[in-house]
Amino acid sequence: MSASPSSTYRDFPGRRWLVVVLRAAHLAGVVGVGAGLLAGGQGVADGFLILMVASGVAMAALDAWSNALWLKEFAGLSLLVKFVLIGIFVVDEAARPALFWLILVFSVVFAHAPASFRHRRVSRN
Repeated sequence: MSASPSSTYRDFPGRRWLVVVLRAAHLAGVVGVGAGLLAGGQGVADGFLILMVASGVAMAALDAWSNALWLKEFAGLSLLVKFVLIGIFVVDEAARPALFWLILVFSVVFAHAPASFRHRRVSRN
């Protein structure tokens, strides 16, 4: 499948910069959460967790709005899996260190996988 935008793709002026700002905020949140875990505590600073989750949800919502088929692609479905893992992360303090690394590696693999894989549709419908 081609990675080029389909006829259902929506855009607006400034969208690219909005994504850049959201991604920067998201990475700041990820670094803050990771730093809290690496500092030896199970606890995570709520501000960094909120920044990470809110910016991630905003990027996902923007992707879903921009491309109506996104949730039928591996890229969109991988985000749903990640949201489930983050939900477990939020409620299970003991599992946070392992889940942090699992989510981080999972995210990097999907973010940097070839577009032909990320944008492959799970179903033909």
